[in-house]
Amino acid sequence: MATHADNDGHAHDHTAGANARQLTIALVLTGTFLVVEVAGGIIFNSLALLSDAAHMFTDAAALAIALAAIRIGAKPADDKRTFGYRRFEILAAAFNAVLLFLVAGYVLYEGVKRILEPQPVGSIGMLAVAAAGLVVNLIAMRLLASGKDRSLNVKGAYLEVWADMLGSVGVLIGAAAIWLTGWRWVDPVVAILIGLWVLPRTWILLRAATHVLLEGAPAGLRLAEVRGAIAAMPGVSDVHDLHAWTSGADVASASVHVVVTEAASTHEVRQAVSALLSQRFGVEHVTVQIEVAGEDPHAPLHE
Repeated sequence: MATHADNDGHAHDHTAGANARQLTIALVLTGTFLVVEVAGGIIFNSLALLSDAAHMFTDAAALAIALAAIRIGAKPADDKRTFGYRRFEILAAAFNAVLLFLVAGYVLYEGVKRILEPQPVGSIGMLAVAAAGLVVNLIAMRLLASGKDRSLNVKGAYLEVWADMLGSVGVLIGAAAIWLTGWRWVDPVVAILIGLWVLPRTWILLRAATHVLLEGAPAGLRLAEVRGAIAAMPGVSDVHDLHAWTSGADVASASVHVVVTEAASTHEVRQAVSALLSQRFGVEHVTVQIEVAGEDPHAPLHE
């Protein structure tokens, strides 16, 4: 006999409390300036601006993913998508990471070429675009600050914008250095540094998205510890087929087969296991299959 425990906390969408209007405004600002920064990088021949634009693309993607998690992830499950649409944000994050690897690879390759053969850079234009980018980052951070403590997706977007703000500061310093000294090699060096700053975080994003898509265990959840805690409960004689995964970025689920002694109450054990997983391990979406020791697990249970 199986039971499905889905507490009120799970039914509540973790991103629903985020302000969609603030996300939308931040996305429009970031997306618009992304185009400006790409145009500025081409016009002023600045690889650093193009590299920072790649980083700003991650901001726009993170904002879009957070917004999509609210609008698409809130759609109810149906007969075709029994877990709903929460993994849309994971697919988007994986696509974002792969694209960023390609862009970062190009920036690093082009950066090395420009160090060997420095090219003229419009330092004043570069400085103006970087300063405007810094302002956009600060506005976006201000917009997202109120929602970052209520939504993991919004918090991720906030951290992306914060990191890009550092990139804008780097471009500002580089532009000022070129303007004051005429050192053309500063531009590709700044671009490479930004690329190296983006790549590890991109790898972390891709690894996390792949882990979710492969139905890996939720972060911080040790199945051996969960298995041992269930096995130690009164009335439990064995635990098997324990699985844990996430249906979205922050929704932990689990299923487990629990063998109980003949004297145990299947209902009480089932409730206790669900409560244990929820209260101790933070797994709200739980399916518990109860079997009685010595009986056919497919036979009807009589409590």
